[in-house]
Amino acid sequence: YFVVQSKLGILVSTTKVYWNIITRIKHPTVKGKEQDVKKALCDPDEIRVSKKDGAVLLFYKMIEKLYLCVVVKFFKKKGYIITAYWTRKIKEGELKWRR
Repeated sequence: YFVVQSKLGILVSTTKVYWNIITRIKHPTVKGKEQDVKKALCDPDEIRVSKKDGAVLLFYKMIEKLYLCVVVKFFKKKGYIITAYWTRKIKEGELKWRR
């Protein structure tokens, strides 16, 4: 569905089928926010390593008064969007990059 080069230089992608699962089932509030998701990946405010899985990174971008968090699993030098959601605060986890 789309592929973006992340701030870390790694290509991150999602399929149309999986994006529909995210936007219709998991987090409907991100429906129609593909450009914001791309912005969070390319120009995040902060990137953190998941506390549960070291191969998962959380990309945060402040948009209006909430953070958009895009969760990406890295496997064999490629990234795959697991989910995306709005949040008021950044989760704990090792800081990988900050603006």
